[in-house]
Amino acid sequence: MTDVVVTDATFPAVAAEEEAARERGATFARFACRTGGEVAEAVRGARVAVVQFAPLTRAAVAGLAPGARVIRYGVGYDNLDLAAIRDRGLTAAYVPDYCTEEVADHTAAMILAMLRRLPALDASVRRGGWAAVQVSQPLKPFAETTVGFLGFGRIAQGVRARLAPFGFRFLAHDPFQEGRHEGVRFADLPMLLAESDALSLHAPSTPATRGVVGADALARMRPHALVVNTARGDLIDEAALAGALAEGRIGAAALDVFAAEPLPADSPLRDAPNLLLTPHAAWYSDAAVARLQALVAEEVGRALDGLPPRRPIPGTEA
Repeated sequence: MTDVVVTDATFPAVAAEEEAARERGATFARFACRTGGEVAEAVRGARVAVVQFAPLTRAAVAGLAPGARVIRYGVGYDNLDLAAIRDRGLTAAYVPDYCTEEVADHTAAMILAMLRRLPALDASVRRGGWAAVQVSQPLKPFAETTVGFLGFGRIAQGVRARLAPFGFRFLAHDPFQEGRHEGVRFADLPMLLAESDALSLHAPSTPATRGVVGADALARMRPHALVVNTARGDLIDEAALAGALAEGRIGAAALDVFAAEPLPADSPLRDAPNLLLTPHAAWYSDAAVARLQALVAEEVGRALDGLPPRRPIPGTEA
């Protein structure tokens, strides 16, 4: 049995994480787990389990050492069985603050590119066309465009700060932030859907938000509207969105996250028009990777030193 286990990681090396373990006399191992069964086998008896994308199931949690800590590489934790972690009285940490700037950059870039029809114009020229007006219509100036935010936490606020110099109008729906931000008008969800020219999603995945952008929500939106999602894939009913794009009932979309990742080969999104797809890349920069691994290494050290998590996953606090 190994003290500190990295179940899976897309990074070339995990030297910082290993050093945090070794300097405290703990054993360390890295795996390339993909399934719940592989994870359960890898973490059996571990005092610290570090997980990126592989599923940490109830069976895997049951095999951890008493008092073990689970650490998630990243912001979300949908792949962790939090109920099992709570039932065993374990602690869990995540790193929600390592890529805020990168995701805000990516989201703002998507909004600007899609509102100015850059992918469509590029594709038209490559096909031999030269039709700026026909490809771009309808096209509002930024000063007449409303960007709406579903959720207005750190990342959404960063997107708003990047877009503000362009003269956009801003609308948001977030009961926890309402009235706290000058220059942003807050609204209920129906108004947000009806008035947004671009809708940017920044909500967590919860029973209340899963599928929030479905057929009914899309029907409430303007026919030229843009939907952008760099938050959680299951906020959107992907089949409904693909259908709305194909039938021209929604203007465009830009997605970095999906209900299933990698995006399945038979996903209707692959053939949908006016859709920009990126492979869950919004978090990435060289600096973000370094920050993420350094913060996870710090969490490994804190776990082995008997200290509480720097950033506990909500609902798992000891």
